[in-house]
Amino acid sequence: MFKNLLIADSGKGQVGEMINMLRDLPAFKAARMNLLHVVTEQSKNESEEHWSEAGNLLSSSVQKLGLNPEEVNSIIRHGDAKQTVLKVADELNVDLIVMGSRGLGRLQSILSNSASQYVFQLSTRPMLLVRDDLYVRHINRLMVTIDGTGVGDDALKLACEMVRDIPGGQLTGVHVARQEPTPSRGASTGSDSYLDKAIQRARTFGVELKPLHVTDPDIGRGVCRAAEEINADLVVLASQDRRPLVARGLVDLDKLLGGSVSDYIRVHAPAPVLLVREPEQG
Repeated sequence: MFKNLLIADSGKGQVGEMINMLRDLPAFKAARMNLLHVVTEQSKNESEEHWSEAGNLLSSSVQKLGLNPEEVNSIIRHGDAKQTVLKVADELNVDLIVMGSRGLGRLQSILSNSASQYVFQLSTRPMLLVRDDLYVRHINRLMVTIDGTGVGDDALKLACEMVRDIPGGQLTGVHVARQEPTPSRGASTGSDSYLDKAIQRARTFGVELKPLHVTDPDIGRGVCRAAEEINADLVVLASQDRRPLVARGLVDLDKLLGGSVSDYIRVHAPAPVLLVREPEQG
Protein backbone atom coordinates (compact mmCIF):
# COMPACT_ATOMS: atom_id res chain seq x y z
CA MET A 1 0.00 0.00 0.00
CA PHE A 2 2.69 2.49 1.02
CA LYS A 3 5.53 2.27 -1.45
CA ASN A 4 7.37 5.57 -1.11
CA LEU A 5 7.78 7.43 2.21
CA LEU A 6 9.34 10.83 2.85
CA ILE A 7 10.65 11.14 6.40
CA ALA A 8 11.48 14.72 7.34
CA ASP A 9 14.22 14.13 9.91
CA SER A 10 15.11 16.91 12.34
CA GLY A 11 17.02 14.59 14.66
CA LYS A 12 14.55 15.27 17.46
CA GLY A 13 11.28 13.90 18.76
CA GLN A 14 9.64 10.55 18.15
CA VAL A 15 9.78 10.19 14.37
CA GLY A 16 12.46 7.48 14.50
CA GLU A 17 10.42 5.45 16.96
CA MET A 18 7.33 5.87 14.77
CA ILE A 19 9.21 4.57 11.71
CA ASN A 20 10.32 1.53 13.72
CA MET A 21 6.68 0.81 14.55
CA LEU A 22 5.56 1.29 10.95
CA ARG A 23 8.18 -1.12 9.69
CA ASP A 24 6.53 -3.85 11.76
CA LEU A 25 3.33 -3.45 9.74
CA PRO A 26 2.81 -5.53 6.59
CA ALA A 27 1.58 -2.44 4.72
CA PHE A 28 5.02 -0.83 5.10
CA LYS A 29 7.29 -3.84 4.61
CA ALA A 30 8.29 -2.98 1.03
CA ALA A 31 8.17 0.81 1.39
CA ARG A 32 11.02 2.90 0.01
CA MET A 33 12.46 5.11 2.76
CA ASN A 34 13.54 8.63 1.81
CA LEU A 35 15.19 10.52 4.69
CA LEU A 36 15.32 14.29 4.30
CA HIS A 37 17.27 16.81 6.34
CA VAL A 38 17.11 20.49 5.45
CA VAL A 39 20.04 22.83 6.08
CA THR A 40 18.52 26.26 6.68
CA GLU A 41 19.89 29.48 5.24
CA GLN A 42 23.21 30.38 6.90
CA SER A 43 26.43 32.14 6.05
CA LYS A 44 28.78 30.12 3.87
CA ASN A 45 30.99 28.85 6.70
CA GLU A 46 28.04 28.03 8.95
CA SER A 47 26.31 26.33 6.04
CA GLU A 48 29.28 24.04 5.40
CA GLU A 49 29.30 23.09 9.09
CA HIS A 50 25.56 22.39 8.99
CA TRP A 51 25.95 20.22 5.88
CA SER A 52 28.50 18.11 7.74
CA GLU A 53 26.20 17.86 10.77
CA ALA A 54 23.28 16.93 8.51
CA GLY A 55 25.27 14.10 6.96
CA ASN A 56 26.18 12.75 10.39
CA LEU A 57 22.57 13.08 11.53
CA LEU A 58 21.20 11.12 8.60
CA SER A 59 23.85 8.39 9.01
CA SER A 60 22.91 8.13 12.69
CA SER A 61 19.19 7.97 11.82
CA VAL A 62 19.75 5.14 9.34
CA GLN A 63 21.70 3.22 11.97
CA LYS A 64 19.10 3.76 14.71
CA LEU A 65 16.35 2.60 12.38
CA GLY A 66 18.26 -0.57 11.61
CA LEU A 67 18.08 0.14 7.88
CA ASN A 68 20.50 -0.88 5.18
CA PRO A 69 22.20 2.38 4.07
CA GLU A 70 22.16 1.11 0.50
CA GLU A 71 18.38 0.82 0.63
CA VAL A 72 17.75 4.30 2.04
CA ASN A 73 17.62 7.44 -0.07
CA SER A 74 19.30 10.03 2.17
CA ILE A 75 18.67 13.59 1.02
CA ILE A 76 20.22 16.84 2.24
CA ARG A 77 18.79 20.08 0.88
CA HIS A 78 19.58 23.73 1.52
CA GLY A 79 16.73 26.19 1.97
CA ASP A 80 13.52 26.80 3.87
CA ALA A 81 12.40 23.61 5.65
CA LYS A 82 8.68 24.11 5.02
CA GLN A 83 8.93 24.69 1.30
CA THR A 84 11.64 22.07 0.85
CA VAL A 85 9.57 19.25 2.37
CA LEU A 86 6.70 20.04 0.00
CA LYS A 87 9.03 20.33 -2.98
CA VAL A 88 10.85 17.05 -2.30
CA ALA A 89 7.54 15.25 -1.68
CA ASP A 90 6.41 16.34 -5.15
CA GLU A 91 9.74 15.48 -6.77
CA LEU A 92 9.69 11.95 -5.37
CA ASN A 93 5.91 11.57 -5.73
CA VAL A 94 5.73 10.06 -2.25
CA ASP A 95 2.54 8.49 -0.93
CA LEU A 96 3.16 9.46 2.71
CA ILE A 97 5.00 12.27 4.49
CA VAL A 98 6.15 11.57 8.06
CA MET A 99 7.03 14.54 10.26
CA GLY A 100 7.50 15.34 13.91
CA SER A 101 5.49 18.07 15.59
CA ARG A 102 5.92 20.07 18.77
CA GLY A 103 2.15 20.11 19.17
CA LEU A 104 1.92 23.91 19.12
CA GLY A 105 -1.45 25.57 18.88
CA ARG A 106 -2.46 27.56 15.83
CA LEU A 107 -1.19 30.99 16.84
CA GLN A 108 1.98 29.54 18.38
CA SER A 109 2.64 27.66 15.14
CA ILE A 110 2.42 30.85 13.11
CA LEU A 111 4.66 32.80 15.45
CA SER A 112 7.24 30.02 15.67
CA ASN A 113 7.23 29.40 11.90
CA SER A 114 6.30 25.75 12.40
CA ALA A 115 7.39 23.57 9.47
CA SER A 116 5.04 20.70 10.30
CA GLN A 117 2.02 23.03 10.59
CA TYR A 118 2.83 24.59 7.23
CA VAL A 119 3.19 21.22 5.48
CA PHE A 120 0.13 19.92 7.31
CA GLN A 121 -1.90 22.83 6.00
CA LEU A 122 -0.71 22.81 2.40
CA SER A 123 0.15 19.26 1.40
CA THR A 124 -2.33 17.28 -0.68
CA ARG A 125 -0.60 13.99 0.22
CA PRO A 126 -1.31 11.74 3.20
CA MET A 127 0.73 12.92 6.16
CA LEU A 128 1.63 11.26 9.46
CA LEU A 129 2.26 13.69 12.31
CA VAL A 130 4.03 12.47 15.44
CA ARG A 131 4.04 14.88 18.37
CA ASP A 132 7.24 15.10 20.37
CA ASP A 133 5.37 14.55 23.66
CA LEU A 134 3.69 11.27 22.65
CA TYR A 135 4.70 7.79 23.72
CA VAL A 136 4.69 5.86 20.45
CA ARG A 137 3.24 2.36 20.82
CA HIS A 138 3.10 -0.68 18.58
CA ILE A 139 0.21 -0.11 16.20
CA ASN A 140 -2.63 -2.48 16.98
CA ARG A 141 -5.69 -0.32 17.69
CA LEU A 142 -6.54 2.05 14.84
CA MET A 143 -9.33 4.59 14.83
CA VAL A 144 -10.74 6.19 11.67
CA THR A 145 -13.17 9.09 11.42
CA ILE A 146 -16.39 8.34 9.53
CA ASP A 147 -18.22 11.22 7.85
CA GLY A 148 -19.84 9.78 4.71
CA THR A 149 -17.71 11.85 2.33
CA GLY A 150 -15.42 10.80 -0.50
CA VAL A 151 -12.26 11.65 1.44
CA GLY A 152 -13.77 9.82 4.41
CA ASP A 153 -14.08 6.72 2.22
CA ASP A 154 -10.42 7.12 1.25
CA ALA A 155 -9.44 7.27 4.93
CA LEU A 156 -11.51 4.16 5.71
CA LYS A 157 -9.93 2.23 2.83
CA LEU A 158 -6.44 3.21 3.98
CA ALA A 159 -7.18 2.23 7.60
CA CYS A 160 -8.60 -1.14 6.51
CA GLU A 161 -5.58 -1.90 4.37
CA MET A 162 -3.30 -1.08 7.29
CA VAL A 163 -5.10 -3.10 9.95
CA ARG A 164 -6.23 -6.23 8.12
CA ASP A 165 -2.80 -7.91 8.15
CA ILE A 166 -1.96 -6.98 11.75
CA PRO A 167 -2.40 -10.05 14.00
CA GLY A 168 -5.13 -9.10 16.46
CA GLY A 169 -5.49 -5.68 14.87
CA GLN A 170 -8.61 -3.69 15.73
CA LEU A 171 -10.30 -0.91 13.80
CA THR A 172 -12.86 1.45 15.29
CA GLY A 173 -14.87 3.85 13.15
CA VAL A 174 -16.04 6.96 14.98
CA HIS A 175 -18.74 9.35 13.88
CA VAL A 176 -19.06 12.57 15.90
CA ALA A 177 -22.34 14.48 15.92
CA ARG A 178 -22.68 17.93 17.41
CA GLN A 179 -25.99 17.05 19.03
CA GLU A 180 -27.82 13.87 19.95
CA PRO A 181 -30.06 12.85 17.04
CA THR A 182 -33.80 12.40 17.63
CA PRO A 183 -34.99 9.84 15.09
CA SER A 184 -38.60 9.07 14.48
CA ARG A 185 -39.95 5.76 15.80
CA GLY A 186 -38.28 2.80 14.12
CA ALA A 187 -35.98 4.97 12.06
CA SER A 188 -32.21 4.98 12.19
CA THR A 189 -30.22 8.16 12.75
CA GLY A 190 -27.79 9.73 10.32
CA SER A 191 -24.92 8.52 12.48
CA ASP A 192 -26.27 4.95 12.31
CA SER A 193 -26.45 5.22 8.54
CA TYR A 194 -22.87 6.49 8.22
CA LEU A 195 -21.54 3.78 10.52
CA ASP A 196 -23.60 0.97 8.98
CA LYS A 197 -22.28 1.84 5.52
CA ALA A 198 -18.75 2.00 6.89
CA ILE A 199 -19.14 -1.45 8.47
CA GLN A 200 -20.27 -2.91 5.15
CA ARG A 201 -17.46 -1.23 3.23
CA ALA A 202 -14.85 -2.41 5.74
CA ARG A 203 -16.05 -5.98 5.23
CA THR A 204 -15.26 -5.70 1.52
CA PHE A 205 -11.65 -5.26 2.64
CA GLY A 206 -11.86 -8.22 5.00
CA VAL A 207 -12.05 -6.06 8.15
CA GLU A 208 -14.62 -5.98 10.95
CA LEU A 209 -15.17 -2.36 11.91
CA LYS A 210 -16.30 -1.57 15.43
CA PRO A 211 -18.69 1.44 15.30
CA LEU A 212 -18.54 4.23 17.84
CA HIS A 213 -20.94 7.18 17.98
CA VAL A 214 -19.89 10.27 19.94
CA THR A 215 -21.91 13.40 20.64
CA ASP A 216 -19.92 16.59 21.22
CA PRO A 217 -20.55 20.20 20.10
CA ASP A 218 -16.83 20.34 19.25
CA ILE A 219 -16.05 17.75 16.56
CA GLY A 220 -12.29 17.81 17.15
CA ARG A 221 -12.71 17.38 20.87
CA GLY A 222 -15.12 14.49 20.26
CA VAL A 223 -12.61 12.70 18.03
CA CYS A 224 -9.86 13.09 20.63
CA ARG A 225 -12.17 11.88 23.40
CA ALA A 226 -13.02 8.79 21.35
CA ALA A 227 -9.32 8.10 20.73
CA GLU A 228 -8.68 8.24 24.47
CA GLU A 229 -11.67 5.98 25.18
CA ILE A 230 -10.44 3.17 22.94
CA ASN A 231 -6.74 3.82 23.70
CA ALA A 232 -5.98 4.26 19.99
CA ASP A 233 -2.43 3.72 18.78
CA LEU A 234 -3.06 5.65 15.56
CA VAL A 235 -5.81 8.04 14.43
CA VAL A 236 -6.62 8.05 10.70
CA LEU A 237 -8.33 11.35 9.99
CA ALA A 238 -10.29 12.40 6.93
CA SER A 239 -9.82 16.14 6.51
CA GLN A 240 -11.83 18.45 4.30
CA ASP A 241 -10.42 21.62 5.78
CA ARG A 242 -10.13 24.21 3.06
CA ARG A 243 -6.62 24.84 1.79
CA PRO A 244 -5.55 27.88 -0.22
CA LEU A 245 -5.71 27.40 -3.97
CA VAL A 246 -3.94 30.69 -4.61
CA ALA A 247 -0.42 31.55 -3.41
CA ARG A 248 0.60 28.19 -1.97
CA GLY A 249 3.52 29.95 -0.30
CA LEU A 250 1.18 31.56 2.22
CA VAL A 251 -0.37 29.92 5.24
CA ASP A 252 -4.17 29.76 5.38
CA LEU A 253 -4.45 32.16 8.32
CA ASP A 254 -8.20 31.98 8.73
CA LYS A 255 -8.02 28.23 9.18
CA LEU A 256 -4.97 28.39 11.41
CA LEU A 257 -6.69 30.90 13.66
CA GLY A 258 -10.21 29.61 13.23
CA GLY A 259 -12.04 26.39 13.88
CA SER A 260 -10.01 23.85 11.94
CA VAL A 261 -11.05 20.40 13.17
CA SER A 262 -7.95 18.65 11.86
CA ASP A 263 -5.70 21.28 13.43
CA TYR A 264 -7.32 20.74 16.83
CA ILE A 265 -6.83 16.98 16.52
CA ARG A 266 -3.22 17.47 15.42
CA VAL A 267 -2.50 19.29 18.67
CA HIS A 268 -4.64 17.28 21.11
CA ALA A 269 -4.96 13.68 19.89
CA PRO A 270 -3.50 11.10 22.31
CA ALA A 271 -1.87 9.23 19.39
CA PRO A 272 -0.08 10.00 16.12
CA VAL A 273 -2.41 11.34 13.42
CA LEU A 274 -2.44 10.11 9.83
CA LEU A 275 -4.14 12.82 7.81
CA VAL A 276 -5.88 11.99 4.54
CA ARG A 277 -6.64 14.99 2.34
CA GLU A 278 -9.10 15.39 -0.47
CA PRO A 279 -7.14 15.73 -3.75
CA GLU A 280 -6.87 19.33 -4.84
CA GLN A 281 -9.01 20.22 -7.83
CA GLY A 282 -7.07 21.81 -10.64
